[in-house]
Amino acid sequence: MTPGEKIPLDLLDGALLRKRARAVAIGAVLVGGAIGGLFGLFGGATLGLSAAVIVALPLVLLAITEARRKVWLQDGVVTVRAIGTRRVNLRAAHRLELLITDVRGARTTGLLVSGPPKNKTVNIALATYAGVGGRELGILALRRLADVLATTGEAHALTYSELLVAQLRAEARGDAAADRPLYRLATLAPQGRVAQRLRPEAVAKFVTSLG
Repeated sequence: MTPGEKIPLDLLDGALLRKRARAVAIGAVLVGGAIGGLFGLFGGATLGLSAAVIVALPLVLLAITEARRKVWLQDGVVTVRAIGTRRVNLRAAHRLELLITDVRGARTTGLLVSGPPKNKTVNIALATYAGVGGRELGILALRRLADVLATTGEAHALTYSELLVAQLRAEARGDAAADRPLYRLATLAPQGRVAQRLRPEAVAKFVTSLG
């Protein structure tokens, strides 16, 4: 890796994120306005306006956060910028876990990383799948993540590095999404839970089985 090289780790491109954010913001305003109007009929304009703001504001802020979100890797440090900025030194991370989220039938596999310089936690989305298709981080991003993880000398980091390398090999072979490691891991998580972490031992066992 070239020193200072900045590798984007955004799973979704900026245009798509902004489009989704606009839809969420517009929906929030419409729902907030409807609820505010209902409350206003019975409690007056002040109550109606307060109800509209309480309902709409959190969703609008969420939309703004998602629209501004950028993730990148530079000199072994993962940076996530949204409203604020979080940085974690991947080479010195003291916690690495896989997080599977299930929202409206789409399962996203992310790498939770915690560590210095300020002991923050960031979530790097590696892939998202719906049905038999989906979207995955690009080849360069996965390769660079795998390289950095492999240099830590820690067994758990090496496990995740090997997982990403196996994903790259599956893509190089032209395997269908359902046959790729990140997809198969996503399906291991039980249904009915919005977010759940896979135990490191389970991930290690799975990676060993890929041998």
